[in-house]
Amino acid sequence: MYTFVFIFGFFLNGINLWIFFYIPSNRSFIVYLKNIVIADLLMTLTFPMKIISDAEIGNVQLRLFVCRYSAVVFYLNMYIGIIFLGILGFDRYYKIVRPMNNSFFQNVFHSKVISALIWAAMAFISIPNMILTNQIADQTTKPTCAKLKSYLGIQWHQASNYICISIFVIVFFLLLTFYVSISRKIYRSHQKFKRGSNAGRKSTRNIYSILIVFFFCFVPYHLCRIPYTISQTTSDGYSCQNHNNLFYAKEVTLLLSAANVCLDPIIYFFMCQPFRQMLFKKLHMEDKLQDTERTFKVSSTQPGLV
Repeated sequence: MYTFVFIFGFFLNGINLWIFFYIPSNRSFIVYLKNIVIADLLMTLTFPMKIISDAEIGNVQLRLFVCRYSAVVFYLNMYIGIIFLGILGFDRYYKIVRPMNNSFFQNVFHSKVISALIWAAMAFISIPNMILTNQIADQTTKPTCAKLKSYLGIQWHQASNYICISIFVIVFFLLLTFYVSISRKIYRSHQKFKRGSNAGRKSTRNIYSILIVFFFCFVPYHLCRIPYTISQTTSDGYSCQNHNNLFYAKEVTLLLSAANVCLDPIIYFFMCQPFRQMLFKKLHMEDKLQDTERTFKVSSTQPGLV
């Protein structure tokens, strides 16, 4: 399954990077989307190492590389993507609910500074997990990542996990709040003028699409991550069977999180008009672009479509 996700994810994000290369960063929205593309592509590039390691094709040194570097880069970029999806929701919220107020998140220069700070902060949280995975591997058995960490490494791993879980929870509930606020704004506009805002309807669909990605990809994994982390960092109260059950639950739900690299491109297509225009231009499908834009305009003017 990871092989399929890797193939499709690498193909889609490679195209995304190619398309966004031709789109100028003249809007904060574009800046945030480009950061998500980079995070998704880097996350995708870690899949081959995990595939080889889990298939037990490589040696112990490969397993050490996965635990020390590859897995850390995977989680680093996953949570960077989560943060930027939350910022996109905030951007849509301000555009519809507070159209007369300018947020510093919507300034191009500030968006680049914010992006750099996010990468730096997440790197600060993640890099110690690489440094503190420094124990000697047993050459006769397949070591777990937890056993390769020092005592301080176990403590940092646990703390960084809780920080990342907190990031997810905060972003998820913020997105829910944004969706409710935008929906209420559109409903009041409809009640007052007997029609809804086209921009509002589009932003509602945009927030809704992000929520679907969050719910499908990230909620199941984070429901499993807390008990799995506790089982990794302490042996009290966990039988061998419980360890195995938590491990399998974590692996299955982690696959759903990895599939996020295949779903984010769908968000780009529907949320970003310059992306659609450049994509169709590069594929020499300008007529198809006009039909698609016409369909979007017609659906936006139909009553009851949110």
